[in-house]
Amino acid sequence: MRISDLARLVRAPAALSVPGDVLAGAAAAGAPLTARTLGVTASSVCLYWAGMALNDYADATVDAVERPERPVPSGRVPRRTALAVASGLTAAGLGLAAVAGGRRGLLGALPLAGLVWAYDLGLKSTAAGPAAMAGARALNVLSGALTTDTADAGAAAARRAAGAAALVGTHTYTLTALSRHEISGAPARLPATTLAVSAATTLATVVPALRRARRDRTARPAAAVTAAAALTCLGTYGTAQLRAVREPSGENVRRAVGAGILALMPLQAALTARAGAPATAAALGVAHPLARRLARRISPT
Repeated sequence: MRISDLARLVRAPAALSVPGDVLAGAAAAGAPLTARTLGVTASSVCLYWAGMALNDYADATVDAVERPERPVPSGRVPRRTALAVASGLTAAGLGLAAVAGGRRGLLGALPLAGLVWAYDLGLKSTAAGPAAMAGARALNVLSGALTTDTADAGAAAARRAAGAAALVGTHTYTLTALSRHEISGAPARLPATTLAVSAATTLATVVPALRRARRDRTARPAAAVTAAAALTCLGTYGTAQLRAVREPSGENVRRAVGAGILALMPLQAALTARAGAPATAAALGVAHPLARRLARRISPT
């Protein structure tokens, strides 16, 4: 078994979409970037990779028919190894959360890990599937908020990050709804609906920043970064969704899902800038073209 097969099993490049969740949550809560933030970020990456490996373990029979080129059905990675990788990465994620944030960090990571396992092993094919995946991303944003050390840490920090968590969750919901049609294609109304939701998400991200900039000139640079990043998100994901509206084939839906996963990065950058951290947002923006380049070698879906 080669390292490249393990990288494909966990969709390694797609993990670049994870740190932005934590950073956006931390920025929204007013938490500085510390070693704790980095530890929670590493924990989230491990849990994301665990979910990808567990997905392929759970879907081995279906993938043997629909995606025989994947590592498990092709035989390059034994199914039991996929489960072992998922279990090990989950343990690593929980351990890193505990080391980085103590009891609060562990309490933040446990629901996320539980939701990842529940989605892959049972909820994925149900009506609750998109909501479960959206909830996992939202929890990831809130885990960033919990890295704050201020006196009102905890519930108050989570409330400040709730708006960012909701927008990331909404974006993820559209991705998950589309992902169910990556093989057979979708009715045109589905990508049309998700495109409309993406446009609404962009407005909900940008408008508060523009209003703040009108009241306070010092907020204008952050508003400019917010708008540029949010429009990048809509431009890349929206274009792919529009293509799927015109021809809702499995291939076009799959491309839209891949574009949407990577478009999380400019969305996270927009939310981070909106919270008053444009420098961190700019760093997140650099990751987007890198992730797109890597996605040409290893599919994020």
